[in-house]
Amino acid sequence: MLICVTNRTLCQDNFLERIEQIARSKPYSIMLREKDLNLQDYETLAKLVFAICEKHDVPLIINQNITVAEKLNVPNIHLSMPNLRKYKDRLQPFLQIGASVHSVSEAVEAQNLGATYVVAGHIYSTNSKKDLPPRGLCFLHEVCEKVQIPVFAIGGITKDKVKEIMATGAKGYCIMSEAMTCSNLQELTKQYSV
Repeated sequence: MLICVTNRTLCQDNFLERIEQIARSKPYSIMLREKDLNLQDYETLAKLVFAICEKHDVPLIINQNITVAEKLNVPNIHLSMPNLRKYKDRLQPFLQIGASVHSVSEAVEAQNLGATYVVAGHIYSTNSKKDLPPRGLCFLHEVCEKVQIPVFAIGGITKDKVKEIMATGAKGYCIMSEAMTCSNLQELTKQYSV
């Protein structure tokens, strides 16, 4: 299962047209990341992206901004571990609750706090985390072994790595750079299908 994570600063074309193309290619979901936006600008963008996702029946995941998710009635939220701990009493309205985890103990804690899935990483070397060594497939496998909720891999994922990721027991994977830059999104989604 493929989660496309947004980063409009990587996008060379019109961002909303890119979201439309991604949604049309039917990934498992689209996560609206856009960490640099203030809350008001994020909410404005989230409304537009949510409309596109609904039109194509692709779930939108709001990243970190729980107030925006609540206000727009987006049923899917993804949180850092500090925010999952902070907002653990506000999770009832959400269908999907994700958490970014960087250790096995965080994955177990996320599950205990109510996460319905975790994103574990970073698995491979990636430009966004140049100074940190990747955690690797053994880490991913261990996370999959220790929790009963779906695990998605993130970090340096390319189509040639999909089979080894899935062999760890992971439910799927997240891609950002390729989703924001590739020329043929229909083909991309096919290539990431296992």
